[in-house]
Amino acid sequence: MTQIKEATSDQYTPTKADKFSFGLWTVGNRGSDPFGEPVRPALLPTHSVKKLSELGAWGINLHDNDLVPFDATPQERDRIVRDFKQALNDYGMVVPMATTNLFYHPVFKDGAFTSVDPSVRAFALQKTMHSIDLGVELGATTYVFWGGREGVDAEASKNPVDAIKRMRDAINFLSEYVLDNGYQLRFALEPKPNEPRSDTYFPSIGHMLAFIATLDHPEMIGVNPEVAHEHMSGLNFVHGVAQALEAGKLFHIDLNDQKGPRYDQDLRFGSENIKSLFFLVKLLEDQGYTGPRHFDAHAYRTEDEQGVWDFAAGCMRTYNMFKEKARRFNADPEIQALLQEINSGDSVHAALFSGGYSKAAADQIKAIDFQPDVLARRGYKYEKLDQLTVELLLGVR
Repeated sequence: MTQIKEATSDQYTPTKADKFSFGLWTVGNRGSDPFGEPVRPALLPTHSVKKLSELGAWGINLHDNDLVPFDATPQERDRIVRDFKQALNDYGMVVPMATTNLFYHPVFKDGAFTSVDPSVRAFALQKTMHSIDLGVELGATTYVFWGGREGVDAEASKNPVDAIKRMRDAINFLSEYVLDNGYQLRFALEPKPNEPRSDTYFPSIGHMLAFIATLDHPEMIGVNPEVAHEHMSGLNFVHGVAQALEAGKLFHIDLNDQKGPRYDQDLRFGSENIKSLFFLVKLLEDQGYTGPRHFDAHAYRTEDEQGVWDFAAGCMRTYNMFKEKARRFNADPEIQALLQEINSGDSVHAALFSGGYSKAAADQIKAIDFQPDVLARRGYKYEKLDQLTVELLLGVR
């Protein structure tokens, strides 16, 4: 029997059922950086819609100015949006998420919602309301807030308590705007520890979850965590996403990759942290996450336009590879038997606290001689489990 080579198999080819999405800013990234000018020509948004659809993507997301230039007239805005909606219809694509660019224009050099200048804060609200209108017009059901410049370089410049209150006031105001207009829209807040500011407010998933609990409408607000952003903090992204999932707050997710706690690299998904991203995909799939699998990354500066589409195809294909590896992990008899053994234990002891507190249970637990020296002699076989995981990922199981 001839064995099918996985490298040429079409089982990993993306389809619209996979719910993969990209931002206009991701495939439209021109390869510029602080040390070099753009290396690729600009792409028309309608062209990106066409190419991504041909590759099997389902959705395309955008900042307001990814589609409509900052200084466009109302007539230009309507024409651009009309052409974009036609392209979405022609190629069977959707816009699941939209957001506002509150970081590029010089007016936002000290932030938007947390700027010390009240006129800038008001302008940021105006710009965001127009952008929300655009997102809803295009069919978006999630609206992301990334505080790109919501932070400080000079710590003396802002009282951080005031900054938190200003951010709360902005999110509460915009929540009421959505409700007042009857929009079916949820907000997703995106944390990042730094860059472009030296320090950014709400730097991690945990910070955002705590902040959401203080808002006027926490039920309509969740998080949009990003792989690279948590890795920049040296945190375990899988654990952060698990906390968001458990809280019912994973409204959206940004998938990419990152080489350690450096600047935000936005590398192709799965290009570096293979084991970590395998467990991320396994978590999303095992927990039944139904939202978009959004790739917030971009092609290397070395690439021409074809390299951009190679990059996009690679992100989707790698996710599907991890998804298949997760299925094999869950079906592997040796791995599952080992996990069952590892997670076994005294069922009587487990029953004492699995139902919550009672005085009787507390008295029983206090009375047990647990013999900790005996418990401490147990080996947990994690070395064997981890090796089996590595062998599965490297394709020898």
